[in-house]
Amino acid sequence: MSAASAKSAKTARKGKRGSSPRQARTIDHLVLPVSELSFARERLTALGFTVAPDAQHPFGTENCCVYFKDGTFLEPLGIAQRETCETTALKGNVFTARDQVYRFRRGNNGFSALVFSTKDAKADHARFVKTGISAGKKLKFSRQFEDRKGNRHTMSFRLAFAADLRAPDAFFFTCERVNAPPGGRKAFEKHANGVVALTEVALSEPNPSDFQYLLEEVVNSREINAHSFGIELRAANASVAVYSPAGMKAWYGDERCGHGRGVKLRAATFAVADLEATREVFKSNGVDFREIAGRLVVAPATGQGAIFAFEPLGTAR
Repeated sequence: MSAASAKSAKTARKGKRGSSPRQARTIDHLVLPVSELSFARERLTALGFTVAPDAQHPFGTENCCVYFKDGTFLEPLGIAQRETCETTALKGNVFTARDQVYRFRRGNNGFSALVFSTKDAKADHARFVKTGISAGKKLKFSRQFEDRKGNRHTMSFRLAFAADLRAPDAFFFTCERVNAPPGGRKAFEKHANGVVALTEVALSEPNPSDFQYLLEEVVNSREINAHSFGIELRAANASVAVYSPAGMKAWYGDERCGHGRGVKLRAATFAVADLEATREVFKSNGVDFREIAGRLVVAPATGQGAIFAFEPLGTAR
């Protein structure tokens, strides 16, 4: 099927279940496991992203984030102290436990979690328990953040987790910032590739509708756009889609015809200010890409565990 046909199929058939008083959650960030943060930094820099300094969590993991002007960000996640990760996982830390499960099953380079912002992680946890999708107990922690001037700040968070036992390769959580330094990451939001926002997160599953209930609860929306390639929900700031293998091929050029059952996090689409400038960054840095449906699509590579697509700012979806 051509990209044009795919676009028509995507928008032609809508199957909404009626309006809902729910307020859709806002996507906060994507968790991208890597074997070494240095690999992520090298790859993301080649893609034209500005990467923040390394930071460590108190439970043994570490990250080097990429922040965007719309408030979303990427979190490449590495292992700083393996024994600490294993110990905290055994004590019930859902974050480290799920990270270990992902790495055991899928390797050290991938896309393991989709995160939403919240003002009340305690209420979210109660909701996840009530609806049967809780992945375990809440987590509260603090970590250090270093701004571009070298100043260090303490940031605190509360997390509430959700998952589906049928899908061990993906989990979700809401993140409440208890305290954060004002404007601490503004200096990292300008990128050579022109990215300003996250517009879509794509998951895949042979029968997307099997995971409709899970996505309705984590996005907190009953508004479903069903079409021949899968289902889509609208978070407050971006689309969350579950595509069939045919949908992934049409939209992201994924050549695999299918995979085992269970929804998996696969791709992210970003809005850029100038697509031609993005193209030049890729060419200059030797980044391979394909052009699909008016977007530049970059396949996963070491340090980049998901498919990345780049589209012009303001593209209708």
